[in-house]
Amino acid sequence: MKGVFIGALVAGVLVAAASAAQFRGTADAVRVFVTVTDNEGRLVTTLTRTDFELKDEGRVQIITQFDNTPRPIQLIIMLDVSGSMEGNLPLLRDAAQQLFTRLRKDDVAQVGTFGHNVIISPTFTNDLDRLRATLPAAIAPDAPTPLWLAVDAALDGFGEAGDKRRVILVLSDGRDNGPLHSGRRPISEAAAIDRGHREDVMIYSIGLRSRTMHLPPGVSSSIFEATLMSQLPDPGLERVAEETGGGYTEIRVGQDLGAAFARVANELHSQYLLGYSPPSRDGKAHEINVSLPGRNLTPRARKSYLAPRQ
Repeated sequence: MKGVFIGALVAGVLVAAASAAQFRGTADAVRVFVTVTDNEGRLVTTLTRTDFELKDEGRVQIITQFDNTPRPIQLIIMLDVSGSMEGNLPLLRDAAQQLFTRLRKDDVAQVGTFGHNVIISPTFTNDLDRLRATLPAAIAPDAPTPLWLAVDAALDGFGEAGDKRRVILVLSDGRDNGPLHSGRRPISEAAAIDRGHREDVMIYSIGLRSRTMHLPPGVSSSIFEATLMSQLPDPGLERVAEETGGGYTEIRVGQDLGAAFARVANELHSQYLLGYSPPSRDGKAHEINVSLPGRNLTPRARKSYLAPRQ
């Protein structure tokens, strides 16, 4: 009888150890969300695990997790309310509401603005009335564009990691020129990308080209070019989206901003999840490459991740 008891005890310990190891493996697994489009930019949602090839530091990995069903989203929407956006306020409000209506019942969102201050609504919700109430009602004509401070604040807004996928959507029409007296530490575009990698946050961005220039006759070409560049969306918007696996859209005068917001929601509900065990637990940044061999399709995913430590 004693031998039976000891055998059962040992078996229980082994099962517990195996369960713990399985839990650690799941926690350490590298998750890569992939958007796939065809040559015309249409979303492709019918692929299987065997269609994908995933490399870590150039070495092909075994895909141990594959899912193409919509997954719950935790979304923070950051809206530029700098002075140059003043005439675009109705457009901004309407576009954001198109996004709100496409949230699923298990998605949640917060709304933030950045101008003289960076402000984010206090709680995540999927209640349409509460989300609409957080949209800006006015824009100060002299407000700056603290773009990277806003992204940094949004990254802070997620808190501890949970079950939902963490996504930031940022809309801006200008270059970062945020004040350093905001009470927040300064942050660069590169630092924002690094945080996105470390904290597994996907960043989507929309650049709005809505401003027109009124220059007097006889202005030199160099001044014209410098003025033109200063009035374009910050080029970092595209880089931060590319690096973290999100998408970038640039909207010109007359184009539909609401459609761009709606496309973000559609993409987030049409992505593939690929998971694999990290080949090295060295605590270092690892390059990721996702491809679709033999298929004339374009995958988009984050470029790197920070490996766990042993």
